[in-house]
Amino acid sequence: MKLLYSTSSPFVRKITILIHELGLNDRVERLPSAANPLQRDERITRYNPLGKVPVLVTDNATALFDSRVIADYLCSLVPGNALLPAQGDARWVILRNQALADGLLDAALLVRYEIGPRPEAHRWSGWVEAQSAKITAALDMLEHEAAAWAGRFDLAILAAGCALAYLDLRLAELEWRTRCPVLAQVMAPVLARDAFAQTVPVLPAPVAPAIARP
Repeated sequence: MKLLYSTSSPFVRKITILIHELGLNDRVERLPSAANPLQRDERITRYNPLGKVPVLVTDNATALFDSRVIADYLCSLVPGNALLPAQGDARWVILRNQALADGLLDAALLVRYEIGPRPEAHRWSGWVEAQSAKITAALDMLEHEAAAWAGRFDLAILAAGCALAYLDLRLAELEWRTRCPVLAQVMAPVLARDAFAQTVPVLPAPVAPAIARP
């Protein structure tokens, strides 16, 4: 299999961690790409017309995206794994909570795009407030769910870890641990797992501002 990736994508990080936890590292070739919301990379659009990563190309040359589809497929390759049951009520709760974590991450990325690359004069505060409300609502539900997560590790908890780590990286001012003490306690050992330590995002180097010369 082949994985098109970007080291700065939190959704790629989710899949990379999942591959590690499922013991599939030796079966996946990593193909770097230049995923960017403003510029399309032909290495990606060849497989995904949306131009987003991750993309997984299976052994029979089927291109899979987005991360939730890829995660379901990878879990299907390891029958009996503890990350996602093949059937039963627990499967649907895990998938629901994965979607919740991914939705939080989507909102966080939209905030980041608005306050990061967009010129300050063109930023829309109402948009940032709307996305921030989604983030806090998702955090509140994760705080409720976390009461049953102690000592567990599944696909939803993995996804939550990636979303929360992104908040630490890009929106630390939200101080999610203060808002969600139960979630913070449960997620501490998750964020300390080897797979998380080995996949800390590599962010692009900042571009130095041009120096005006007389």
